[in-house]
Amino acid sequence: MFFLWAVVLGLLIGLLRGGSLQRLDDYPLRGLWLVLLALVVQLLIFPLFTEEPVISSATNYLHFLSYALLGAFVLANLRIWQVALMGLGGLANVAAIVANGGYMPASVSSLQRAGQSAVAENLLNYETYGNVIEMSSSTYLNFFGDWLYFPDWLPLSTAFSPGDVLIGFGLIAFLGIGMVSDKRT
Repeated sequence: MFFLWAVVLGLLIGLLRGGSLQRLDDYPLRGLWLVLLALVVQLLIFPLFTEEPVISSATNYLHFLSYALLGAFVLANLRIWQVALMGLGGLANVAAIVANGGYMPASVSSLQRAGQSAVAENLLNYETYGNVIEMSSSTYLNFFGDWLYFPDWLPLSTAFSPGDVLIGFGLIAFLGIGMVSDKRT
């Protein structure tokens, strides 16, 4: 849900700068379908609005597949600096996920402060939930994990990672500049 805030902020910046959504059609993006497929895979393997995922087997492999699809999109569009920034954030996330056997380390206290008590409780009880593992001294690359958070009074608040911040800035810049600029790369 963190990325939804980045999209909203990017759209607002673009509109306030006199831009329009129609100008985004001019962006020379290649392989946008890869992003859509990766999102579908993640929606199927991780619980979002339910307790259980739609697909509960081969989660780690499908998770890595979704990141491979996103990586292919980034490589196809590396000439666009906003996409390169998103790719850097994705790489930080992948590093933490790979180092922890397919799970992103998440701080229980950050999740609680973000109002995600159910996820925090599941981590305390089971150590993993969806795509996250309880951040501890036995998890790796914790700095790249989900330890940042928006406060619980903010709608759709959750814990997020430094990599997510880079992806978010890339999204904001992509929308905020792309809705206005004639320059595309």
